[in-house]
Amino acid sequence: MSEKPLSPKDESRRKLLTTTAYGAAGIGAACAILPFIDSMNPSSDVEALASTEVDLTNIKLGEEKKVMWRGKPVSIRRRTPAEIAEAKAVDLKELRDPQEDSARVKPGKEEWLITIEICTHLGCIPIAGQGEYKGWFCPCHGSVYDTSARIRKGPAPRNLEIPPYEFVSDTKIKIG
Repeated sequence: MSEKPLSPKDESRRKLLTTTAYGAAGIGAACAILPFIDSMNPSSDVEALASTEVDLTNIKLGEEKKVMWRGKPVSIRRRTPAEIAEAKAVDLKELRDPQEDSARVKPGKEEWLITIEICTHLGCIPIAGQGEYKGWFCPCHGSVYDTSARIRKGPAPRNLEIPPYEFVSDTKIKIG
């Protein structure tokens, strides 16, 4: 039994039905895939933490303020002229992770030191204003940082991290 050849009218209908079916399948696939792709975007609460602005007006000379940025504690320290002079006078040969004080602050804003307050040894939170160098001291394993947050003693391999930041005005910074 042989099939009867399709008339041009039937062939046109079949082509229309096939094209419509493929189009509907494509739209259905797109509707199923788009939510999956959208789920890969960061959530709004994480995007909100991508940067933070901090008012510096209430931080007195020699004091610090702690803020959270991306779930990490950040220290904003207003250093005294003596602390700045002490940090600049350090011989870089004495440092495990040599870095000039000027590379850790913004030009013209040397009194402001912004650091991520997480010890580079095992991720503990060091205590500010403590230790032999009056910078930071990590009581967990004994790491000691100076007034420029550079490692001076103990097991920590690197200086405290400096987050990306900029001065929005003389009294406000944006971290991140």
